[in-house]
Amino acid sequence: MRGLRATAAMLALVAAQAAWAVQPDEVLADPALEHRAREIGQMLRCPVCQGENIDESNAPISRDLRLYVRERLVAGDSDAQVIDAVTERFGEFVLFEPRAEGGNLILYWAGPLMALVAALAAFLFLRGRRPESAPAPEALTAEERARLDALMRDQES
Repeated sequence: MRGLRATAAMLALVAAQAAWAVQPDEVLADPALEHRAREIGQMLRCPVCQGENIDESNAPISRDLRLYVRERLVAGDSDAQVIDAVTERFGEFVLFEPRAEGGNLILYWAGPLMALVAALAAFLFLRGRRPESAPAPEALTAEERARLDALMRDQES
């Protein structure tokens, strides 16, 4: 029973971790702006943690980024302008989904292109392995036919 309680407590702590990252003093008074800030925060990667977005990260740089995003929103910037401003300061690394332009196009098209190449290679390989039709059996000579009939009679009896 004690193990079950400890497991439940740990699961509750893990689930509440995201709530700990955004501090109460960071939350905007306007719910619409706060909602936009949270959506933008989900799209931006923490430069330190790398696997977490800035809303889930407890790193000091993530706190600074959250505050910067909220400052830009209060100043009247659109979501795209806020993301552009953060990307300008930190590079495209902070985007969880890099833009499909420039050198990133190679990354976006490499997967589907490699899948097509693999499908074509598999098709050609399997086509090349197609069994050739067996040559037509030659007619038996009279001597072979007589021997085959004798073997069949012996087997039946």
